[in-house]
Amino acid sequence: MTAATLPTALLDDLKLALASCPQAVTPDDALALLDGLCGAPDSGLAADRTLWSRLFAPTPTPDLLAALDAARARLAAPAEPALTVRDRVPALRAEMQRQGLDGFVIPHGDEHQSEFIPAASARLAWLTGFSGSAGIAIVLAEQAAIFVDGRYTLQVRDQVDTDVFATLHLTEQPPAEWIEAHLPNGAALGIDPWLHSADAVERFENAAKKAGGQITLVERNPVDAIWSDRPARPLAPVIPHPDRFAGETSEAKRQRLAESLDAESVAAAILTQPDSVAWLLNIRGGDTAHTPLPLSFALLHRDGRVDLFCDGRKLLPETRQHLGNGVRVQALEALGPALEALGTAEACVLADRQSTPAWVLNRLSAAGAKVQNGADPCVAPRAAKNPVELEGARAAHRRDAVAVIRFLARIDGYGETGTIGEVAAAEQLLAYRHEVEGFRDQSFPTISGFGPNGAIVHYRATAETDRMLEPGSLYLVDSGGQFQDGTTDITRTVAIGEPTPAMRRAFTRVLQGHIALATARFPEGTTGAQLDTLARAPLWADGLDFDHGTGHGVGSYLGVHEGPQRIAKSGATALVPGMIVSNEPGYYQAGEFGIRTENLLVVRESDGIGDNQRRFLEFETITLAPIDRRLIEVALLTEAERVWLNDYHARVAATVSLLLDPATQAWLDLATASL
Repeated sequence: MTAATLPTALLDDLKLALASCPQAVTPDDALALLDGLCGAPDSGLAADRTLWSRLFAPTPTPDLLAALDAARARLAAPAEPALTVRDRVPALRAEMQRQGLDGFVIPHGDEHQSEFIPAASARLAWLTGFSGSAGIAIVLAEQAAIFVDGRYTLQVRDQVDTDVFATLHLTEQPPAEWIEAHLPNGAALGIDPWLHSADAVERFENAAKKAGGQITLVERNPVDAIWSDRPARPLAPVIPHPDRFAGETSEAKRQRLAESLDAESVAAAILTQPDSVAWLLNIRGGDTAHTPLPLSFALLHRDGRVDLFCDGRKLLPETRQHLGNGVRVQALEALGPALEALGTAEACVLADRQSTPAWVLNRLSAAGAKVQNGADPCVAPRAAKNPVELEGARAAHRRDAVAVIRFLARIDGYGETGTIGEVAAAEQLLAYRHEVEGFRDQSFPTISGFGPNGAIVHYRATAETDRMLEPGSLYLVDSGGQFQDGTTDITRTVAIGEPTPAMRRAFTRVLQGHIALATARFPEGTTGAQLDTLARAPLWADGLDFDHGTGHGVGSYLGVHEGPQRIAKSGATALVPGMIVSNEPGYYQAGEFGIRTENLLVVRESDGIGDNQRRFLEFETITLAPIDRRLIEVALLTEAERVWLNDYHARVAATVSLLLDPATQAWLDLATASL
């Protein structure tokens, strides 16, 4: 259903309310805005009626608010899909044939190569049923495959029809190798140039050539052609991100980066990642779930001017005022002509081949621009948080700790009686977070997994999979919050009833790895890959391991997964002061239980270590919540590890105690007692 097909009574009420509201948009514009709002997630800024209603009128009347609420509720009601999941792959193959394609590649990402995407871009999920945040599918005329990383190897088999799709590991069995082995000789493999980076297209092209085929860059995505009830592109409000949270004005950021472009004789940098645009311009949006992004592109010029390409209907009046004269807002459709203008001038344009859509680079090159491959200039300064952002992160974690500790105390009571399930537990945690000052949204859907569900790394509890928390296993909860001053992400594993010796030993090995990373001191220039082994070594000693990275970067009221820093086998970026990374080793016994302990760390200079020739760095743990003492095999801990845990628990108690009710405080006293 689109807004234009709403029942007549609702349309009449909306038109009447608009007519009586000063400076309201036209009825046609209102219907388009409603479709866009329904294409945005019903959370964060898109769910804040005081904000989104102002897209329709500067001061909405009660009648207009009522009409908008009724219309949006009607549009949000579930509807029967036009195609069942079973019918989608055959329909895609038919469309491929119409377009002269023998295969097609369907990534998880969108035009911005993002992990978190709007409903309109969820092509992989729509086609396959797989709901994870990373993956890619390839459909040929006679066979198909879906590739996921180690977080989703169990989930993908539960969600995807394995009679249709072979399920493969993204890094151990890369898509390019599969193409080389399975693409028929002479076949045309379709690629949407908007949905793949230039580097990715090159890899697919090389693989297709080795198979004796070729790639075809499609003008219309075949999935879009058959997805008749595809949601509208999101239109969530875009708001200023105040300087008191950003720590630096947008103008200062633009001038600082522009100077670096000018020094390299670069005319402009193309910004295709919305989090870079949001950071540079100090704006936030609500186009994607749990990550406050305004979907947009931008050109940063060497004189500090910015061309912002986005749907202007999303911009509130105060946002336009905030952007000022140095930022020119243009429609998304103006991006192509702007790129061609740079080409006509034979300008040197900075673009990151790893993240920029192939369509953009092709347009630049065809127009005559000199494309200089290089990192998005916003990525490094965005990753190294300034003092204001760091203090905001600490403050957000202190407030978030209240919600998490209240939840853990509540779960203790419920768990002993088996009277709460995974879904209800996640809802309870969210309810506690809603009571915290400054809470805007979850930073990702809560992972609430009990027993065997906890072994599914990115498990999402549903009514069909919901398990009661009953004595006899472990409960893993991974969650986070978006606050204006910071983004949180925390995982705790708790015993429900009496844990087994195997559970205790595995939990303790995970904890030892967590402590080893938290207490590491390392020379400047050290990469995440070099640190990753610290968190794994205690598990390796028992012949155990985990199939995901140890840590990821975290934004400042931006993405909970933020690069370029990561602590993983592939973490090639050197850590620098100001970066925030997660520390989350784990262990997963398929079919039985999962274990993960996660805190966020700030990279900082280390005092009193190193010589005059070398600077050393260390971590500051900013997450505050007790670690389940009942799961620790104390005899396995070294004295230094025991001291770290006691000191950490003492800091948790000292920081949070005055913010808790008496019952929760009593629980915390026991949970943080010394070992």
